[in-house]
Amino acid sequence: MKRLLLSLAMVLALAAPSFAAEDIVVGVTPFPHKDIMLAAKPLLAKEGYNLVIKEFTDYVQPNMALASKQLFANFFQHEPYLDNMNKEKKLDLVSIGKVHIEPLGVYSKKIKKLADLKKGNSVSVPNDPTNEARALRLLEANGVIAIKPGALVTVADITKNPLGLKFHELDAAQLPRTLDDVTASVINTNFAGEAGLVPSRDALVMEGSESPYANIIVVRSEDKDSPKAKALMKAVQSPEVKEYIQKNLVERGIVPVF
Repeated sequence: MKRLLLSLAMVLALAAPSFAAEDIVVGVTPFPHKDIMLAAKPLLAKEGYNLVIKEFTDYVQPNMALASKQLFANFFQHEPYLDNMNKEKKLDLVSIGKVHIEPLGVYSKKIKKLADLKKGNSVSVPNDPTNEARALRLLEANGVIAIKPGALVTVADITKNPLGLKFHELDAAQLPRTLDDVTASVINTNFAGEAGLVPSRDALVMEGSESPYANIIVVRSEDKDSPKAKALMKAVQSPEVKEYIQKNLVERGIVPVF
């Protein structure tokens, strides 16, 4: 009888389904999005999910990969950028929550303050619609130029340029590499951090904490209320992740907004 029961137990054990952790594949740009996701990874593991992080180095492919279901979510952008991409590329992507703000900053290897800009100097700015507008508004707020009213302004909308500055519109990831060639550059905090720049130390000026451009977690609209989406946001907006950001990323310009 004991032998029969043992054999039966072994058969049942072999027949029992194995519950492997379900993958949540998230596309990120390296800093600070990858860092924040790594902080959330063990929290998701406790909920039965395996966080798979895929890195991108541009601002277009993460949305295209999400739309084509290569990713479950992405984490690299703010809502104005997402709205523009949805309209431009006819996507159906939505935000499921805010995580942090990455203030834009003005950096230079040639001047110590914006007042040192001289006639004919060159300035590089991001070339994607929302971040270019942010960059120009930051310069306007600090008295360098004046721009027409509007959301997605470009250098073509500059109405006053008393120093005759020459603007170079480039991919955001390339901007740190332009610092040897231009007088100043307006750089996203994530790309500044990757280049070894510390915003609190190296930026001549930065956007204030009132900036509306919080970075968000984005999914396809069909997945916004799914258990995976809820688990992802619970982990990313957890006290543990907030503490991680405050201890490790605030001095590099990353500000939690949850």
